[in-house]
This record gives sequence, C-alpha cells and structure tokens, in this order.
Amino acid sequence: MIPGSVLLEVLRLKALPRAGWLRVGIAHPESVAGHSWGLAWLVLVLCPDELDRERALSLAVVHDLPEILAGDITPHDAVSPAEKRRKETAAADRLFADSPQLRALWQEYDDHSTPESRLVHQLDKLDMALQAVRYQQDHDTDTREFIRSALSRLSPAQQELLRSVLPPSDANPQ
Repeated sequence: MIPGSVLLEVLRLKALPRAGWLRVGIAHPESVAGHSWGLAWLVLVLCPDELDRERALSLAVVHDLPEILAGDITPHDAVSPAEKRRKETAAADRLFADSPQLRALWQEYDDHSTPESRLVHQLDKLDMALQAVRYQQDHDTDTREFIRSALSRLSPAQQELLRSVLPPSDANPQ
C-alpha cells in the first residue's frame, strides 16, 4: 500500500507548471497534472480495441509522476537525455519504493516495452500538440515547434487528426 505521505506528495503535480509553455511565454500554463489528464483523455477515446485500455490509462496516469522530484525537464534544458533518465529513474525508485506495481508501470512506460506504452508515448505528443494549438489560438503565441515535434512522432492517423484542428496555414508547420 502507498503511504499517505506519497499520496500527499503526488498532489504537488497539480501545481507543477509545464516548463515548455513557460519557456515560450505562456504566463499561466497547464500543470503537469493537467497534461496527464489530457493524455488520459486521449487514451480513453483513441486507444484501439486490440490494446488493453485499462493498462494504457494506468501508464498515462503514472508516466510523469517522477517529475514531482526530478522536475519537468525539457529538451531545451542543459540536461542530457542520459542524465534526465537517471534523475527520473531515481525519482521513480524513491516515489514508488512501497509500490512495486506502480514502479513496474512507470518502467514499462519509460522503456517503450509494450504496444500500450508506445501508444501512450505517441498520445503524449498528441496532447502536447493539441495544447500548442490551444495556446496558439488563445494567446497568439508561436507554438509551431511543439506541433512540428509531435508530427514527427505520431502515426499517420494521429497526424491526420492533429492536422484537422490546425489552421490551413499551419497544416505543414515549418
């Protein structure tokens, strides 16, 4: 059973702003928990029937929990991918010390080791891109870098879905 102290610590995710949005000038960006909710929503409505939706939802819920301790590290930070992984793994070890099942779920996500974890990784990028579209519309902020990044990692069907919400001038963001 998870200790109460961890239950309280995890709630900090609600107040942790997404660092990428701060970097591009969004004054009050979504929290990491808000992003995790968006990802869970996408998993719920876009998970193919042949995959285990409940497992994919579980992966979506735990995927960013180590950021409570490691921080929301972006590709623009002066942290190598290896160091980011080391920090997040250490955070997962500490956070999930009393829950091997949650630790294993996070590891499955981090390793891209199952079809469900690969789907969650793709939908993680789709959520980022959809949020970029929302910020572009609501704040007149250039978020094309996030859309470009996502498009390069999405399946053709997911790319088509994303392009369907882009203004025509951004359908092929440069």
